Amino acid sequence: MIFEWMSDPSAWVGLLTLVVLEIVLGIDNLVFIAILAEKLPPEQRNAARIVGLLLALCMRLVLLASIAWVMTLVAPLFHVFGHPFSGRDLILLFGGVFLLFKGTMELRERLENKPMLKEENPVHATFWMVIIQIVVLDAVFSLDSVITAVGMVKHLPVMMIAVVIAVGIMLWVSKPLMNFVNRHPTVVI
Repeated sequence: MIFEWMSDPSAWVGLLTLVVLEIVLGIDNLVFIAILAEKLPPEQRNAARIVGLLLALCMRLVLLASIAWVMTLVAPLFHVFGHPFSGRDLILLFGGVFLLFKGTMELRERLENKPMLKEENPVHATFWMVIIQIVVLDAVFSLDSVITAVGMVKHLPVMMIAVVIAVGIMLWVSKPLMNFVNRHPTVVI
């Protein structure tokens, strides 16, 4: 039965724990969303934040629904200098390289662009490129939380409810967080 977990106290504790975990792991994601959304014209920033988080929610739910596939990513695919590399390792490696690249580019842009003068016609990123970057970043960040969720809770509905609640809270706090990050650029560094 789908709702049998509702009578299990450990499922409720797992739900609360997963919600807190998803929120904590999502804070850095919100900071990256704020950085990326800042590249858009002001009238598109809120839409990018909302669309990006909703697409990220859908992606996390798909990852959770494909739990069997995610769990098979631990089998070694090849060895380098005696160290085995699994599919999960490769996703985390490429995701980490992507995060380092994005972080380095953001720091370089902020440090080398002397004073940030407001131009008459500033150049902005395109909406869908920012959305794609938000979803890719969330894919990297969410893999850890999905694997953790699988290890902590045995009921898929509990995992999905935790993700929906956490993303709902993230949507609620993302605008004030974006404003804070934009007012305090040292937070990015």
